[in-house]
Amino acid sequence: MNTTSAPEKPKPWATRFFTIWTGQAFSLFGSQLVSFAVIWWLTQTTGSATILATASLVGLLPQVILGPFTGTLVDRWNRRIIMIVADSLIALATVVLAILFAIGNVQIWQVYALLFIRSVCGGFHWPAMQASTTLMVPKEHLTRIQGLNQMLQGGMSIISAPLGALLLAVLPMQGILAIDVLTAVIAVIPLLFFQIPQPDRSSQQPGALGRSSFKQDFLAGLSYVWGWPGLMLIGVMATVINFLLTPAFTLLPILVTKHFNGQAIQLATIDSFYGIGVIAGGLVLSAWGGFKRRILTSMVGLVAMGLGCLLMGVLPPSAFAVAVAVCFYLGFVNPIVNGPLFAAVQAAVSPEMQGRVFSLIGTFAAAMSPIGLIIAGPIADKLGVQTWFIIGGVVTLLMGITSIFIPAIMHFEDGRVPGQSVLVEKSDKSGFGATAELIAAVGNTNPIDVDCT
Repeated sequence: MNTTSAPEKPKPWATRFFTIWTGQAFSLFGSQLVSFAVIWWLTQTTGSATILATASLVGLLPQVILGPFTGTLVDRWNRRIIMIVADSLIALATVVLAILFAIGNVQIWQVYALLFIRSVCGGFHWPAMQASTTLMVPKEHLTRIQGLNQMLQGGMSIISAPLGALLLAVLPMQGILAIDVLTAVIAVIPLLFFQIPQPDRSSQQPGALGRSSFKQDFLAGLSYVWGWPGLMLIGVMATVINFLLTPAFTLLPILVTKHFNGQAIQLATIDSFYGIGVIAGGLVLSAWGGFKRRILTSMVGLVAMGLGCLLMGVLPPSAFAVAVAVCFYLGFVNPIVNGPLFAAVQAAVSPEMQGRVFSLIGTFAAAMSPIGLIIAGPIADKLGVQTWFIIGGVVTLLMGITSIFIPAIMHFEDGRVPGQSVLVEKSDKSGFGATAELIAAVGNTNPIDVDCT
């Protein structure tokens, strides 16, 4: 008698994943519309740059301050419940603001309150989704899924602003907010019917996660990142790149108007071609999947990104058409950098630690953006905006090239944490990437991100 058992068939994952992913895509669309509508309302109502800057800080600071702690809670709590509650609270806050607009009693601080709530909830939602990735989708598909996520972001960046402007012309503000509530409901419904696996903590020793205190779990997360040189170096690179490139592209409108002598239509053209580039790059990454070693794909993309920024910094005023092509190129390489990087972290980091790891990296990277803006302003005023593109391009290029020769980075995916005698456990299940990052007044939360908006 032949007692050889048949090979185990792979468990189906696509139906659950893409149902949830589609719901999150609708939620992202609603968030983009609200972001555009709220910022436009603040601009039309106050005309104050200070008000807009404050709105950005209100949306950014909660994630920067609370990020390391929310990651610890994400690893302790049920991630599916976290996403349901976060989406529901955002919808509830939006309903309240819509009612205030409907009765004509809205005030600036109430808009700030909505942005604050969205930021806090997004601070929980984003790492919960990222950490769930390795528990839903087979790890060999992680890079392709991240390519889809990047492509979705690019598509939203193209259609949300013009569609938001069109809707504002035919709908009152409360109508726009109602769309966001509806899309949040669409995102929650699949989570009510599909379970998201939780990381297996049964192998942990007494006193570990689930039996330890919040403080112990928080310190364990810091120790985990600090004790893994490759992971620590990736976090440092993400922080430096955001410090340099976020200010550069924030100052892009000044580059268009003062250097290229352009108007709003020229800026919109650059924005649109960047979004088209992101879609194209995400599509290529989804079809290709990147190199076998994901981190190599990201570092090659980083070199390409540095070259693009450097080129943007040396273009003469007559080369606006080339600048448009360069922004398309930067949009194209952005998914090549971010998609494999997220997939590499998702595949290498233990599932029960991913909430803390993603939130720590995201927090440090996001914290550098306002600091970079403070420093970049005076430098750009004295030396020109192109100087900041050149600085950012050179540093990004050098980091990409250097990292290829650093074993701790290139072998990061091997999953070995120094001091451990065994490889970090990797799950054969995974999940969906963050497709509904908080957009309102915060921007993209990818560790390494260039955005021509």
